[in-house]
Amino acid sequence: MPEPRQRFLVIRLSSIGDIVHALPAVAALGETYPQAEIHWAVESRYAALLEGNPFVHRAVKLDTLAWRRKLTSPTVIEEIVPAIRSLRKARFDAALDFQGLYKSALIARLSGAGVRLGFAENWLREPAAGAFYTEHVAPRGRGHVIEMNLALVERLGVRRLDRAGWRFPLPQNPADDEYIGRQIAALEGREFIVINPGGGWMSKCWAPESYADLIRRLPPEFSGEVLLTGSRDEEEMMRGIIRQSGSPRVRSIPTTILQFIALVRRAKLFLGGDTGPLHLAAAVRTPIVAIYGPTDPMRNGPFSKDDVTLWNREPTTYTRRAERPAYLQGITVDSVVEAIRKRLARAHG
Repeated sequence: MPEPRQRFLVIRLSSIGDIVHALPAVAALGETYPQAEIHWAVESRYAALLEGNPFVHRAVKLDTLAWRRKLTSPTVIEEIVPAIRSLRKARFDAALDFQGLYKSALIARLSGAGVRLGFAENWLREPAAGAFYTEHVAPRGRGHVIEMNLALVERLGVRRLDRAGWRFPLPQNPADDEYIGRQIAALEGREFIVINPGGGWMSKCWAPESYADLIRRLPPEFSGEVLLTGSRDEEEMMRGIIRQSGSPRVRSIPTTILQFIALVRRAKLFLGGDTGPLHLAAAVRTPIVAIYGPTDPMRNGPFSKDDVTLWNREPTTYTRRAERPAYLQGITVDSVVEAIRKRLARAHG
């Protein structure tokens, strides 16, 4: 068991949902060893999620995605070497790799930490990563990925937590609250739900025309506004949904990651698929209706017993790199309308 005032290196480079799912484990580690320093290696584009985190002493910003794209360039070495030196200078006592990739395990090894914790082979995305660990944790019986992450820190003496004890110290700052406040003021006091129709790959997304149909047929007991959110690459899709819906109460709202958190904290309900925004909504306890297809919601879906998840359990052939990508199939608009009605009733009566 580690002594107080030690230094831990947490490695969870990306992406939004995966970082969110690691937050409870890191919070539990920090609460168990309040005198220890916790440093978190994270992709630069996602470092904002760690701002103000009381359990993270320093965010170690890396850019492994850019390094990978220009491996043959001499400038990459000029960027990588100082980053590794910075890690080794901290003299970490233990490194915890929550990612399970070869590159994340290599970062743990290069950090110089004497103890390097990672998952056992059956739980690694890239089994070769296990060669860089000094200890392997097999999270047997842990269904949700948050529970799996907690198993990693339990090896360091952290007590096991039930779901009521999970903590998600996400950023909250006046500037983002003020921006969202101005956006919401335009709604003139009407309640709103947030719909995030996009996703990392097409087969995780419900069809845009289904979202448009849904907006036209929202339960009559909800008379508020619909706010669409998404990335810049999804703006055209959102405009199409607005146009096809023909509804005067739907609009899109541009946000950064932190502004989205401020927005979804105030939402009556969140609707979307297996994406980072859904996991942020779950972390701030916003009521959720989730639409799942190729991924298992028991592993990485909403974790509140009151949330409603619609999952196409039928065997499918659609994948991230399918030759003929297709939108998520098998979930009807009627079923989503009923799920929204049910979740609103549970949350608000």
